[in-house]
Amino acid sequence: MKVWEIQEQYGIDGMRVAERAEPTPGPGQIVVAMKAASLNYRDLITVMGMAGQFPLPLVPFSDGAGEVVSVGAGVTRVKAGDKVCPLFFQTWLSGPVTAEARFQPLGGPLDGVLQQKMLLSAEGVSKYPAHLSYEEAATLPCAGLTAWRAVAIEAPVGPGDTVLVQGTGGVSIFALQFAKARGAKVIATSSSDEKLARAKALGADYLINYKTTPDWGAKARELTGGKGVDLVVEVGGENTMGQSIDAARVGGSIVVIGVLGGYSSPMIIPILFGKNLHIHGISVGSREQFDDMAANIDKWKLKPVVDQVFPFGELPAALRLMQAGGHFGKIVVGI
Repeated sequence: MKVWEIQEQYGIDGMRVAERAEPTPGPGQIVVAMKAASLNYRDLITVMGMAGQFPLPLVPFSDGAGEVVSVGAGVTRVKAGDKVCPLFFQTWLSGPVTAEARFQPLGGPLDGVLQQKMLLSAEGVSKYPAHLSYEEAATLPCAGLTAWRAVAIEAPVGPGDTVLVQGTGGVSIFALQFAKARGAKVIATSSSDEKLARAKALGADYLINYKTTPDWGAKARELTGGKGVDLVVEVGGENTMGQSIDAARVGGSIVVIGVLGGYSSPMIIPILFGKNLHIHGISVGSREQFDDMAANIDKWKLKPVVDQVFPFGELPAALRLMQAGGHFGKIVVGI
């Protein structure tokens, strides 16, 4: 079978297609024929060697979907023919996050989803809604679940609340969709008026171009009548945290899920305690949370936003598109 590997050196140019033996499931294991994978920023920085030095060769990428093709002895959760997503954290099944739960993520250090057939624990997958294609379902385990945890679990929003989402990448667009489905209003930010128009078509109530309005935190407060937003989905890190704090209402929440703009940010501590802000760091979620998200996606018949689908052999081009920030929603690779 074919896989994509980071072989002898990190970097997009270090990626190679390789041949590996097809796996056979043992007791409690399954083999999934992978059909699609989607890109996350973590995947890009893993390929670039910026997410830690994992033993090579490594099959990268954490988000994917496929079909169960064989099961080992004792497996009852799934059967051959079931369409499933591998979980990012293979051992976080339920309950609060722990160090042990986060110990085995796919795509580094464990081999990821860019392989034609994947050996997994039967406990490490979940079924996804039947109305989704493989390409759409491949966006759920990381990007979808991170956004779900932000707006439905850590800082749940509903009617009367306002959510600010930064940019138009995968997590932000999912957060927009989920927040709207739960009845909240959404402020979308981007440096592109074209992307803002697409966000409006998805239901965004207010739009801010942060290039023409660099003080967008104050603008968000203005749009909420001076109150501030209930939740900021923070993906920028160093370049955006100060504005996020400004945008948030007293007693509001900032869910930190990304570092697109850098890894450090000065914080004005008096504003944090003066506003009584809640700051949550989030990295994906559990199988139980995935199943809850999937049930709601099924109920709403929500469709993930897939920007482009690249053939398996054109993986480097998909990575370069993410590197350039030229996408809206998710970039997907067919397998």
